[in-house]
Amino acid sequence: MGNQVDKLSHQSYAEVPTVEPNGADPDDGSRIGVSYIFSNDEDDAVDEEDPSQEEKLYSRYEEVECAVYHRGECVFEKRCSPEVYSPENLLNKCKAGDLVEFVATGQSPHWAVYVGDFQVVHLHRAQVKSSFLTDASRGRRCRIVNELYRFRALSPDVVVQNAVEQVGLKERDLSWRNSECFAAWCRFARREFKTGVEVRIGERPYQLKVHLSDKRSHVLHFQSLEDAVMEKRRNEHLGRTAVCRQLWAHSLPRVDPSSP
Repeated sequence: MGNQVDKLSHQSYAEVPTVEPNGADPDDGSRIGVSYIFSNDEDDAVDEEDPSQEEKLYSRYEEVECAVYHRGECVFEKRCSPEVYSPENLLNKCKAGDLVEFVATGQSPHWAVYVGDFQVVHLHRAQVKSSFLTDASRGRRCRIVNELYRFRALSPDVVVQNAVEQVGLKERDLSWRNSECFAAWCRFARREFKTGVEVRIGERPYQLKVHLSDKRSHVLHFQSLEDAVMEKRRNEHLGRTAVCRQLWAHSLPRVDPSSP
């Protein structure tokens, strides 16, 4: 399994724009990073032309519990999986500026920003789109995930503004590799969610801790938050049973993939 940086294809080292919304950029100038070819990781099993909205299989027991640390500080954690709802029921709970996650077994989760009036803004198939929440769900269960990342959130108005201003961006104009990084950037305005803003040379300050049981976990090290998120999403796509079997086969032979 190991660090997945080698799996990412790149074209060249280049200057990557890193200015944050409302001009709030903690560093002067750009930072050197790898300019990556855009790739989708959240819609592998979804046919864009398929109009079917039948509910897809979801099992909370297949959710991967994990945490992400930066230099020892926890910046993301999912232990007890938050409750999921049908899209129609979630609409009664959403407020503008909330982050919404759509989940189904065997798929990477899809993230969106709820902007009000039953609509979300999300990165889908290399384009930032505005959709009705019920349409964006595509048969998946959903939940509000404002608290998974532990960064300080912007005001709801600014979160919505950040999302709406990106609608229409596509392909090489995009600064995010997946829907999760896009939605999290809208809410927290952290440069780290953008593609290529962290140098992938030298130390690996990020750790992804995958919880296999109450007493056992496995830690992977990464040079950027983006890479840690990509590996986390890969595990979420595989599901808990497959992840445990991989680790059992390659590095933790005593792990029982069927254990609770």
